[in-house]
Amino acid sequence: MLVAFSVAPSGSDSSGGVAKAVAEAVRIVRESGLPNETNAMFTLIEGEWDEVMDVVKRATEAVQASAPRVSLVLKADIRPGYTGQLRAKVERVEEHLADTP
Repeated sequence: MLVAFSVAPSGSDSSGGVAKAVAEAVRIVRESGLPNETNAMFTLIEGEWDEVMDVVKRATEAVQASAPRVSLVLKADIRPGYTGQLRAKVERVEEHLADTP
């Protein structure tokens, strides 16, 4: 499965700034060993349901350590039997773009 998620402190009580809290969440994702990438809006992670959701939970808890309120946005592509889709989906789009004059 592929999961795109965004987690950030919410409310005026967040200490240390949003970027610092988000960095702690991203650190957890990267240390998980699962395929992942981070962009300006989301972190994407690929793996089996239980392992991906465990990483999302731990990343959320890391942000919650710096703020009493947390915002979590999550989108999942659940497709059993497929792996390597973090890159493959983009490659398929790029192939179509290359075919266009």
